[in-house]
Amino acid sequence: MTLRPAVCVRGLSRHFGERPVIDALDIDVAPGEFVALIGASGCDKSTLLRILAGLDPEIAGEVSVTERRAVAFQAPRLMPWKRVWRNVVLGLPNGGGRDRRRAEAALAEVGLSHRADVWPKVLSGGEAQRAALARALVREPDLLLLDEPFGALDALTRLKAQALVAELWQLHRCAVLLVTHDVQEALLLADRVLMMDHGRIAHELPVNLPRPREVGQPGFTALRSRLLGWLGVH
Repeated sequence: MTLRPAVCVRGLSRHFGERPVIDALDIDVAPGEFVALIGASGCDKSTLLRILAGLDPEIAGEVSVTERRAVAFQAPRLMPWKRVWRNVVLGLPNGGGRDRRRAEAALAEVGLSHRADVWPKVLSGGEAQRAALARALVREPDLLLLDEPFGALDALTRLKAQALVAELWQLHRCAVLLVTHDVQEALLLADRVLMMDHGRIAHELPVNLPRPREVGQPGFTALRSRLLGWLGVH
């Protein structure tokens, strides 16, 4: 039995006024595949992610996305008047005590069991982003959409968050589409890197490096140089 793709897009177009920001774009993400999407600032990578999340319906073309999907943005978007565990299950059908158990299980996966009952304002930036990941994972998605989730973190916290996402992906094996500006991050995490330019997927690079990955492993530097060349960085 052939599994349906987590994402299948054909001829996708999106205009802001008269300006085309996505132009006849095609993209596929297979079940369980980790794909990173890179591109210069302003190439509307986040617009594509919002469309796939179902947050922007004003489009033309064919878009097929698995129903069980979750999204995490650069800003954690936690509700300050709800305890952390209640933020994690926000929007789920009310399950009473089951909600608490599901929240605690998800928080345990991201190392935040001890923060379940605190208010979001006392969390560090890294903790808040982990809570946002728990909120996405508690939905048991077949597709996880990540919109630069580590962009606002300091360098050390970012490395820890990257390692956590790699671990969670290995555990859950859902498809992931990660929007990032960080070429190194894309190569550390993804099976395949796509580069978006002028509203289309301009380049595609399989990342056939063994996991877990490190910056200094054989082949990493050559792949990084290739991606940087596509971005015009020499």
